[in-house]
Amino acid sequence: MIQLSVVIPVYNGAKTIGRLVEKLHEELYTYAFEIILVNDGSPDNSEEVCLALSKKYKNITFVSLRKNFGEFNAVMCGLNQVRGQYAVMIDDDFQNPPSEIIKLMEEAQRTGLEVVYTYYSDKKHNMFRNFGSWLVNQLATHLFNKPKGLYLSSFKLISKDIVDEICQYKGPFPYIDGIIFSLVSKVGTVLVEHSKREEGRSNYTFEKLSVLFLTIVFGYSILPARFILLSGFFFTFLGLALFSLDVWGILSEYSITIFLFFGGVQLMSLGIIGEYMGRMFLTQNNYPQFSVKYKVKSHAE
Repeated sequence: MIQLSVVIPVYNGAKTIGRLVEKLHEELYTYAFEIILVNDGSPDNSEEVCLALSKKYKNITFVSLRKNFGEFNAVMCGLNQVRGQYAVMIDDDFQNPPSEIIKLMEEAQRTGLEVVYTYYSDKKHNMFRNFGSWLVNQLATHLFNKPKGLYLSSFKLISKDIVDEICQYKGPFPYIDGIIFSLVSKVGTVLVEHSKREEGRSNYTFEKLSVLFLTIVFGYSILPARFILLSGFFFTFLGLALFSLDVWGILSEYSITIFLFFGGVQLMSLGIIGEYMGRMFLTQNNYPQFSVKYKVKSHAE
């Protein structure tokens, strides 16, 4: 029986993924474990490196996606391959030492909790990445009733039962932490080490932060719709007040400014509604969460 599945989304990880896999085998030898590598349309030669690793080690399942679908989509693909009692998600950049996975396993087995997150005493991310993490955590705290102070690390452990529940989500905009907190209310935390990036630079860009922000806000919350409703009430009363002033000729010279302001509010509201409708359209038309080019199965038992 497989005790542990290690899910690794790979993007521009050709220089690090081989050493990471080797280190996983050195550190996790006491467990019956498998490794699931998902090449997320990486532009470097990650696909060739991962394919070679799948031939070298019998406990590796390698999935190559047809294009870049994004980290969460690649992780979802990996979770759909999980056979272990627990699944651990870890990035391919070597900033999370593989030895720390043992802490996650021990905490889950000790407490019986189905989800265990990691946190760091000293994060080695750059300033922009730290700001993005802070923003995402603030959103999650208010939208998902996430415990205040809990850091939503991508390095975490999930039990097989919760993995199976997560995999029931088939929409094109997965946000795994949002799904987790719709399923569980109590999670564990473990302090782990965080290392400097060994190769290349972070794939965490402004564009990806913006996409993640929109996914969280519009995919897992109705807050923008409520904002439109409350704004509608507010501007209705404001419009009546301005109309009464305009009757007396007080605001006539500012009419163009007022018109532009209200026009801007309307366009913003239409944009919010359009974002919801666009996501609904893509979901209803079965826009793919990911597309598998090919898969090399593991022989681990």
